[in-house]
Amino acid sequence: MSLYQKLAKVMDDRNIEGYIELLHEDAEIVFHKSGNKFTKSEWASMVVDMMGNPKFVNDASRCVYENDEILVSHDFMSYPDDTKEAVMLVCMIKDGQIIRMETGATPLT
Repeated sequence: MSLYQKLAKVMDDRNIEGYIELLHEDAEIVFHKSGNKFTKSEWASMVVDMMGNPKFVNDASRCVYENDEILVSHDFMSYPDDTKEAVMLVCMIKDGQIIRMETGATPLT
């Protein structure tokens, strides 16, 4: 199973532990819009809140490109505040896990 398939499955299943296991111990998560950066542990605490909220929904997802070094996906997301975004996700991969994740989002109206 590809990393994209694993990521999609844990998101669909709201499997927090499975999601966190996909992150390398030295993972860095970057929000393009704000420039905020998070460690694996900081991001893990945010993931608990996101996946625990039924209004946080991945409406559609597709893999744009994936190999052993990089994963690029495009998603349509719905959020608890009733907003929606198109999200580009780029993940650098090390040892089969995500070592760096960056998102770029465009609000949808």
